[in-house]
Amino acid sequence: MTNGSTTALAAPTSQQERIVILDSLRGIAILGILLMNIPGFALPDPAMGDPSVLNEWGTVNFKTWYFIEWFMEGSQRALFSMLFGAGIILFVSRQEKRTEGLWPSDYFFRRQLWLMVFGLINAFVLLWFWDILFHYACIGMIMFAFRRLSPKALIIGAVLSLLLMTARENVDAYRDRKMINKGEMIAKMDTTVTKLNDQQKEDLGAMTGAKENTTLEARKKKMEKNLGIVRGSYGGFYEYQGERSFKGEINYLYFGGWDILVFMFLGMALFKNGVLLGKASTKIYWGLFIAGLGLGLTLSYFRLQPLIDYKFNWFDYTKNGSFEFYEISRTVRALGIFGLIMLMYKSNWFKWLFALMRPVGQMAFTNYLMQSLLVGLFFYGIGFGMYGKLQRYEMYYVVAATWALQIIWNHIWLRHFRFGPLEWAWRSLTYWKKQPMKKSNTKEVMAP
Repeated sequence: MTNGSTTALAAPTSQQERIVILDSLRGIAILGILLMNIPGFALPDPAMGDPSVLNEWGTVNFKTWYFIEWFMEGSQRALFSMLFGAGIILFVSRQEKRTEGLWPSDYFFRRQLWLMVFGLINAFVLLWFWDILFHYACIGMIMFAFRRLSPKALIIGAVLSLLLMTARENVDAYRDRKMINKGEMIAKMDTTVTKLNDQQKEDLGAMTGAKENTTLEARKKKMEKNLGIVRGSYGGFYEYQGERSFKGEINYLYFGGWDILVFMFLGMALFKNGVLLGKASTKIYWGLFIAGLGLGLTLSYFRLQPLIDYKFNWFDYTKNGSFEFYEISRTVRALGIFGLIMLMYKSNWFKWLFALMRPVGQMAFTNYLMQSLLVGLFFYGIGFGMYGKLQRYEMYYVVAATWALQIIWNHIWLRHFRFGPLEWAWRSLTYWKKQPMKKSNTKEVMAP
């Protein structure tokens, strides 16, 4: 080991040190994330998650929404979180082989802090209100403390996080149902006999406001307001989107932190026991695939059906709702999809796919922010202004075009350079040393 010199620590990861399957999985996940994010770029709020606002019932648009929500929703973010958890172990362990003392920890936390900065740029410069980099940076620093746990202990951590997340879902739902029930009881009171006190008036107002704000008419008015702002001037759009980004960064960190913890714990565990690396038996992946998708898609159906039955009216859905299990559904679905991907990897029939995805995964950071830039410019009023002008199914043509562009560009770029542009910047900032960018030969990065 060295004495902790920056030069030693900053040496680029050699091709031999890279784990091919992790790069390929990361590429699949980063492209898959755009499938989930595209409604936020292309469709006005609340239509992005509510096909009833645009009266999409029975159309190809509704079927598109349903398939994504039933099968894919949240799965690619989950896979990416798993890979991020594994990446924490990889980064620190490689640094510990190169140096002694506190240097590995120092560079890890520098890396996370710079990731936080890039996340804020994504949220407040590129104006993407569903940014995840900031949250990964924060939760990643917490996960640093758990990196040495055994796979069993890490799985226990994932289960506990899932239970706490599910508990939070249901506490929120219980609170909202309590607010509705209390308000409706007060509304039935004869005010000619009983005068309402201040608390009762407040409770009645909360219920009435929630009911009025979730009617179809109210949702349509919200959509029209959103369209006007996003298609309007840069100043108005920046103020509006900046506020959404601020709420997204703070609220999701508070409410969704357990979500990230679940999959970072799982990622660390599955990396340590070899499952994430394709080293487990095929039976394991078949089990994940069958059990995960079997249970996950069943739960997903029962989660979505009440929402459809109540025509996406949050008030009616909440009032008549019962146990919330979105996180459980997403977790098992994500594991099922992961099992399917690994079966494809183990079969050797899809070598071409994993080879195609590998450069995309090596440039995942660049690709994620590039998606915010390119897709944002295409849809927002400050760019080409296509916001709200495409039908739901049509926006996936934009996804396909973005995928094609990124795949082609990534392959060409890594024939000549060691890193993606933002990977290079991130690494240079982490070690406070300019990294070598150009390759000495074409086999350096792309060799198997």
